[in-house]
Amino acid sequence: MVMQRAHNRGVPFITLLAAFMLTALPMPEWVQWGWPEWVLVVFIYWVIALPHRFGLGWAFILGLLLDLLQGNHLGVNALAMVVVTFFTMLMYRRLRMYRSWQQAVVVFFLVAINQCITYWFQGIGSNASSGLWFLLPAPISGLLWLWLFVVLRGIRRAFKVT
Repeated sequence: MVMQRAHNRGVPFITLLAAFMLTALPMPEWVQWGWPEWVLVVFIYWVIALPHRFGLGWAFILGLLLDLLQGNHLGVNALAMVVVTFFTMLMYRRLRMYRSWQQAVVVFFLVAINQCITYWFQGIGSNASSGLWFLLPAPISGLLWLWLFVVLRGIRRAFKVT
């Protein structure tokens, strides 16, 4: 039996870099409230698709980079991404069996957990706003999942990422 080497190990990191660039786009303040959590949603896809390569360590590193990019207190996004990644890793087999709209509902809840953790820490640092507007990226990210899942799966298959 011939063993195949893993192909294109850098493709997931290129997609994550693109997600970081989408996160850093300058936009009007009214759009910022509903801007999806690009890095988190792309990382959730890679955890579901390649759980043997992406886990809690990568979540922590990406969260720290996201903290630096957004100017948050160091570790806020790191903790939130580790918690969300933990839940994703617990149920990645089940998520693979779901239809894409069911996955979108789960992604909605995962992003809502992420938003609640970051909002809680911002409240401790007294940077929090009032109202439930902080949860607006969750349904938008859930809807984004329907499109992003198809695109990332196509990229993974085209480049034979294993």
